[in-house]
Amino acid sequence: MKITLLRFFAFLLLPIGVVAQTPAKDTTLPPPLAPAEPVLLDGLNPALPTLWIAGDSTAAKGPETANGWGMAFPAYFDLTKVNIVNGARGGRSSRTFITEGLWDQLLAGVKAGDTVLIQFGHNDAGAINDNSRARGAIRSLGEETEEIDNLVTKKHETVHTYGWYMRKMLADTKARGATPIVLSLTVRNEWKDGKVERVNGPWRKFSHDLAEQAGLAYIDLTRFIADEYQKLGADQVKTFFPKDHTHTGPAGADLNASLVVAGLKGIRKGPFKEWLSAKGTAVEADPIGWLNLPEPADAKLPSIVLVGDSLVRNGRGDGEGGQWGWGDYLGEHFDPAKINVVNRAIGGLSSRTFLTQGHWERALMLIKPGDFVLIQLGHNDPGALNDDASVAPEKRRSRGTLKGVGEETEEIDNILTKRHEVVHSFGWYIRQYVREARAAGANPIVCSLTPRKTWKDGRIVRSGADGYGGWARQVAEQEKAAFLDVNDLVATRYEALGEAAVTSLFGDANLHTSLAGAKVNAEIVAAALRALPGDPLGAVAR
Repeated sequence: MKITLLRFFAFLLLPIGVVAQTPAKDTTLPPPLAPAEPVLLDGLNPALPTLWIAGDSTAAKGPETANGWGMAFPAYFDLTKVNIVNGARGGRSSRTFITEGLWDQLLAGVKAGDTVLIQFGHNDAGAINDNSRARGAIRSLGEETEEIDNLVTKKHETVHTYGWYMRKMLADTKARGATPIVLSLTVRNEWKDGKVERVNGPWRKFSHDLAEQAGLAYIDLTRFIADEYQKLGADQVKTFFPKDHTHTGPAGADLNASLVVAGLKGIRKGPFKEWLSAKGTAVEADPIGWLNLPEPADAKLPSIVLVGDSLVRNGRGDGEGGQWGWGDYLGEHFDPAKINVVNRAIGGLSSRTFLTQGHWERALMLIKPGDFVLIQLGHNDPGALNDDASVAPEKRRSRGTLKGVGEETEEIDNILTKRHEVVHSFGWYIRQYVREARAAGANPIVCSLTPRKTWKDGRIVRSGADGYGGWARQVAEQEKAAFLDVNDLVATRYEALGEAAVTSLFGDANLHTSLAGAKVNAEIVAAALRALPGDPLGAVAR
């Protein structure tokens, strides 16, 4: 108990990035920051692993009106099993966290088996050199530098890129035998047309790309928070920000801390579940972080949002096992300066489970008036409505739908979710996507499913009128939505190529396409989109 209390009080004594009260000489600039104080490490139990936080004020200790998530974080952990050290400091960027010595102070306590959460970006957008803070980093992941005579420190300095500073922290952590985890930045209370801001400069993408390049775990905290804010609505979210649009109060800090915990629990290999308190155990693990799902690169542009299964996007969209979805290459046919292509398809899902697992709700948060929503599902709908006890738990899917487009239902006690569920027809689920996309002001486009590599009498077997391709067409006609007969278009191309050539277009026996096959299918879908009546996408095609 004594050790636990010492660690707790040591945590409370961690220094704060304090804004000095004396105004800067140039009143157009923010006041200068207080000099960095050392990170206090007394009271840590050396026998325990430590979770460290390196970041800015959105994670740091601060006043009630500017409470970072790192202050609420310890309540989610059993402090007899893990130390928590919040080394985040207000006002610091990736650059000044290093140049002021804060990183070296934190690193001095890091040992093998520890984990370091690293989150920067909010302050990296500042001026590279001014007489107040001089904290900006070069906006790049490269090796560019800029020589300055720092107006704050009065010293010559070589300024590096955001990527350089972050890579240094990642490398230093690994050199200590510890595990670095990159977090994207928190979300500001900024809304437009009912959507909360998800892009605040390049820092979120930079953090993602750094983790991807280094093969490190990544927690997209921006997505977590934005999704939660969208559910709660602007009025509720406003109460989380008593000071300004960036810094949370205690309630907002606690929400953000819980989402960091969800991200940690979602990392497939990690000790985090063993360290949690009852409060942390109650947090649901992030189920989709590993999927690396994209979001619109430029919120100001219209988007083509893809809803589908593994034939549109397989796994993480990285070609594992030599299998790719056509949605990964649709963007090659459209101008990224004019439109986003956002592939939200997820392998293994049916028209039912894309909805019931929350993926449609998350996709809908990104959809705005003027967007286009392509819907292609059906390959997994023939599965069992409800797996039985003979199916091993890790193989249970319970993803099937009732055949057809009618309104019939079947009630089940879902063995996978442990919940009562009303299962509908394939057509019913597709109708929900079409109607809700349209209600969001978007243009729904229904696609028939891609064909398998199944030949009969020299032709590819198609999904007929009494199958998922035909049912997709029926729903589109009933709802007066655009329809792309991808099933027939792709089959026709395969037949023109011949059996021998088509073999190389598949990454497995007859279902999932290879890289070459995905590109062929993407080309076919892009051409079909450009051929829609009125040519609604012609102006944004390459």
